[in-house]
Order: sequence, then structure tokens, then C-alpha cells
Amino acid sequence: RTAVMKRLNIVVEGPTEQSFVNEVLAPYLRNKGVGLITPILIRTGKTGRGGLVNYHHLYNTIKGLLSNPHDGNIVVSSFVDFFRIPNNMPGYGEAMRSGDDLQRVENLQHALGESIADRRFIPYIQLHEFEALLFSNNNGFEYLWEDEMSSKTKTIVDSFENPEDINSAPETAPSKRLLAINQKYDKVLEGNVIALEVGINEMLAKCPRFADWVSRLIEACSE
Repeated sequence: RTAVMKRLNIVVEGPTEQSFVNEVLAPYLRNKGVGLITPILIRTGKTGRGGLVNYHHLYNTIKGLLSNPHDGNIVVSSFVDFFRIPNNMPGYGEAMRSGDDLQRVENLQHALGESIADRRFIPYIQLHEFEALLFSNNNGFEYLWEDEMSSKTKTIVDSFENPEDINSAPETAPSKRLLAINQKYDKVLEGNVIALEVGINEMLAKCPRFADWVSRLIEACSE
């Protein structure tokens, strides 16, 4: 009798992350033996989808996926940004008073896990936002943008050994840096073209928190 393949549902904020899971992350995970991977947009209402402005939406979406307590073949995770995370997240006040951004995001992630309280759930909050991954090398910007712009992104790539450290102050968040260089930057249209050029292996090599999450997903789906 063969083991039943686990289903991995990743709750995401928007269409960019949805495409990223489908086009960049899923092929890598499938190579590691994870079969069924579905990105799920946060439900914000009866018909509303996408965006994280209220923790209850995230909570209800995750809990909905885990609604059958006897379903041992489902693994659910979150893929949401620390940048502009809603202030009604569990443990928000306490987390924001702790050390540095890394400590804050770790504390928030831990509190999220405790709030959902289901061993089938793997909490993950991206430090600082999805765009940090795009700075793992300059390949995507060089591929898509003119030299004048991609030389500016190269300066940023070269100045951060770990792209996850790219700062979260509103004006220096990864997406804001991209918009400062290219006002026409369109996250939905360009984000995944850039991501595919960067490559998942480079992201895993450069972004330790992201890499740790991916390895936890693989582990959970192979248990």
C-alpha cells in the first residue's frame, strides 16, 4: 500500500505570491517529493480575495483549510509579508517591542503558530517582503530592465549579503526601492519574471529564513 501524498496549501497575500508559489516554488518542491501544492489567496469576504489588512481574514482562511481535524494528509502554511503586517496579529505589541526586525518577525511567527494551534500548520512570515527574494542576485533586473536601472539594483544586491536584511522602513522596503529605481515596476507582471531569472536555488542560498521555511515544508510533507 502506497502512502497517500500530502497536500500542501500555502496561504498568500496576492496574485504575485500566488504565481511565485506556482511557477518558482512548486517545481522545486515537486523535485523534493512534495506532490500537490496549491497557493490560496486570503479570503477577505464572501467574494473578496487577497490582501492582508486584518488578522481575522488570515486566521479564518487557515482555519477553513484545517477544518477537518481527521485529515492528516493536509499541510497548511502562510506566506505573508512582515512589511505592513496588520497590528491585530497575535502578539503584535509584544513582538514590536522586541530587539531587531529579525527578532520581531520570529516572535510574530511563533505567536501565529500558537494562535492557529494545529500541528498541520507551519507559520511563515517573510522578512521584510516578497521583493527581498528578488535581490538574491541581479539576474532578473538585468534581464528585464534597462542598464541604467539594473546598475542601481546591482548596488543594492552587492550591499546586502542577506537580502532578507533589506530594511523595512517605509521608504527603504524592497518594493519601495524598486519603485524608486523604476516607477513603472509592476509587482504582478514583473515580480515573477524577475524571480524566475533569479532562480530558486540562489534564493535558498542567500535567504536563510526563506530556506528554513522551504525545508520545513519538505519535511512536513514527507512525514
